[in-house]
Formats: sequence, structure tokens, C-alpha cells
Amino acid sequence: MTTALLIIDMQMGMAERTAAGRPRANPHAEAHVAALVALFRARGLPVVHVHHDDADPASPFRRGQPSGAPMPCAEPAAGEVVFWKSGSSAFAGTGLDAHLRRQGIDRLVLVGAVAAFCVTSTCRAASDLGFQVVLPGDALIGFDIPAHDGGRIDAETVLRVTLSLLGADFARLVTADQVAGLV
Repeated sequence: MTTALLIIDMQMGMAERTAAGRPRANPHAEAHVAALVALFRARGLPVVHVHHDDADPASPFRRGQPSGAPMPCAEPAAGEVVFWKSGSSAFAGTGLDAHLRRQGIDRLVLVGAVAAFCVTSTCRAASDLGFQVVLPGDALIGFDIPAHDGGRIDAETVLRVTLSLLGADFARLVTADQVAGLV
């Protein structure tokens, strides 16, 4: 089994949201992502980056803009592949699936942002495409969201529900520390 680390949307816009005071879960997610990046690189395993390039000119997640740049914890190294997506799933229109299959990768350790959105879409798509998904929940950034019936749902609850849904059928839930024993 060949495993890759797949990093979703760890871009400066996420750090800016946090710095602006947006409530979020996992305040140490960046440290866990950095540790996993270091682990995969030390073991010579593939690290694949996916960044969001929103078509909306007002979006902070744009290629070439400061908010679209990678966070220091997930800066691509020379030779690491970077895919740019414009939708939620890292697989939609990016060539990611073909790349992973050419490399013989059949298991993904999925980390990044935002847990309830692009990470969820990518996790479900990966599972549907036949990849085994390992999801270290403490290496995911999660924010609060508006509730459909008014008010807000806090970040910890959003992350808990997201992980519960994904762990029920799409991914193996672990902590970042447990990944070393799996790869």
C-alpha cells in the first residue's frame, strides 16, 4: 500500500481568519500538519498539496494573492505536486485522481482546511474513487458556521459532527500522532 499526505487549502486566508478572531476548532492544527509534513518527507513518502483558487475576484483564496499563498506549515518543497482547484473537492477538475493512480497511491492521509467543507468533499470523493482515507482529526482546521435556522453552530460542534459523519463511512479517524504507526 502506497500512502500520500494530501494537504487541502492550508493557505494564508485561513490564518487571517484565525487572526481576525473567527472561532475555530483545533488551535494546534498547523503544528500537527507541520509534523505530518516532516514525517512524510523524512520517510520519502509523497506530499501532495491542493490550493483553492476561487473564481470570485473578492475571495481571499486566489492564486497569486497573499491570502492564497501557502501557510508556512504546509509550504510545498521542491518536487512536490501542487494542484489548484476552484470547487470544493480536490478531485473535481484537477487531475488529482490520475496523478495519484500514476504514482500507485491507494491510501491518503488527509489534512487541512476547512473540515466541514473542502476536506469533507475531498474525503467523500476519495472514498468513492476507491482510496483508503486516514483522517487525523487534530490536523484539520474547523470554523463555526451559521445555523440554517438562525444563530451559529460553534466550531467544536461542527468539527465533532463532521468527523462523526466521515468516520462512519468514509475514513479511518486517527490523531496526528497515530499516523507514524500507519505509514
